[in-house]
Amino acid sequence: MREDANIKVLIAEDEPHLGAILEKFLVGRGCQVTTCTDGRAALDALRAEAYDVALLDIIMPELDGLEVLRQVREEASPPEVIIITGNGTVETAISAMKLGAYDYLTKPYRMAEIEVLVRRAWEKRQLAKENTLLLTRLSRVDDAPAIVTQYAPMQAVLALVERVARGDAPVLISGESGTGKELIARLLHRLSHRAAGPLIDVNCAAIRDDMLESELFGYERGAFPGAVSRKLGLFELASGGTIFMDEIGALDPKLQGKLLRAIELGSFYRVGGTQKVHTDIRIVAASNQDLAQRVSEGTFRSDLYYRINTISITLPPLRERVVDIPLLAQHFLEVLGGATPPALTAEALAALQAYRWPGNVRELRNVIERAVLLATDGVVRPADLPLTGAFPPAGGGARTSDPLVPLEHVERQHIDTVLRHVNWHQGRAADILGISPKTLYRKIREYGLRRPAAV
Repeated sequence: MREDANIKVLIAEDEPHLGAILEKFLVGRGCQVTTCTDGRAALDALRAEAYDVALLDIIMPELDGLEVLRQVREEASPPEVIIITGNGTVETAISAMKLGAYDYLTKPYRMAEIEVLVRRAWEKRQLAKENTLLLTRLSRVDDAPAIVTQYAPMQAVLALVERVARGDAPVLISGESGTGKELIARLLHRLSHRAAGPLIDVNCAAIRDDMLESELFGYERGAFPGAVSRKLGLFELASGGTIFMDEIGALDPKLQGKLLRAIELGSFYRVGGTQKVHTDIRIVAASNQDLAQRVSEGTFRSDLYYRINTISITLPPLRERVVDIPLLAQHFLEVLGGATPPALTAEALAALQAYRWPGNVRELRNVIERAVLLATDGVVRPADLPLTGAFPPAGGGARTSDPLVPLEHVERQHIDTVLRHVNWHQGRAADILGISPKTLYRKIREYGLRRPAAV
């Protein structure tokens, strides 16, 4: 058995002497071993901590081996189980296999048999994990994120991403909503040595505060009403890969402390749990807020800020990337327009370049998507573009003599336009605007927006 396998084995054997012999043998083969002498203790141990392989004697006090097998197979990520008995019958073997046992062993057995079975059971479990990861990667569309740019500062960002992707240091991506923070996180993962592992993303502002801890760290059976079985958290599911924490500034201060501890120690406790769970992940965080300002205001922990800000990446807003607007517009036309995408008129392109894009690249994509639907004769004209008004181009110089308006007015008008466009479906509106539903609700109240009576 390979020393580096580090297989975690649970032995449930009601004969203490035999259990001690098995434990000594497997520890000598490089395994981590826990030994129990009754079925109830074995089931509790299997629910409290993750094991790779369990050796269960059938005849035990409290619960027999088959009942332990039946109950543990209902848990998340159960171990491979090898049933052991001194009174082997065909019926017992069939029952064990039907319940999901990996194999069946009759006393007396040779230690070499135990070694081979434990190793093969572990290999089966590892193969199942690898297959799950492979299917996850094949089902994702993030293997080749499309980041289209000829803007020199944005090209510098991509060069920085390529350099830092090979390490494991935490990365903080800053930028306004819609600038492409998630795309950068996916690119970091794809270029890293963790690319074969999972990429787990969590929007910290989209999950209720009272649910976020259990989402991140999981929970044990009975941790709270309704917790009928163990649930693995996102930190555990991301092990071996990357976890992308978007809108990290929305974290409750109490949870900020728990997150800091989990990052620093590489381990955590599930809600209601007493056993440490170790994980190997890279943290990539993102925020559309000025976290340094939040630290100075005392609303974001300074120690967490410095821990996640080992490498800082700042994305420019689209209004500073006017040179990229034709490239991005053409890219979205080709992606969204089917086999024969419509063409932009010179006037439509000028309107796109004159607009200030408060929703950045995400808003541009949505505008092009609607324009593709509205275009007639394969041509996109200014009237097909759902822009909220005329604004001077980012590079300076007025496009029209329209008076300038405060940013709050622009934001209010934009939110109102998006809400009307989606018939006041606030979930879809939040997605288009690139903000959380909580933020959208706050903005609706702040600006005194009212749902039309007919909607």
